[in-house]
Amino acid sequence: MSIIEPRITDLLDATDNDRFLLCALASKRAHDINDMMRGQRDRAIQLQTAVEIAKAADKKPLSMAFSEIARGDVSYDPETIDAENH
Repeated sequence: MSIIEPRITDLLDATDNDRFLLCALASKRAHDINDMMRGQRDRAIQLQTAVEIAKAADKKPLSMAFSEIARGDVSYDPETIDAENH
């Protein structure tokens, strides 16, 4: 049993065992999540107390991105990735 979830092997399986692709994919998704959370935070401050907001945002964007990648909610198009690298 792994203490850390999702397991690195699951994450690497989702990116064809390419650790650099995993980092790039997770970084892009975490950035999107962070932007989304920042925008929602401004709106949420008007509607909720700071304690309620802190409880809702207990998970970091990068952790959320890794979980989404492991579940298969976030993926990539190999043809697009290859085209961008050439």
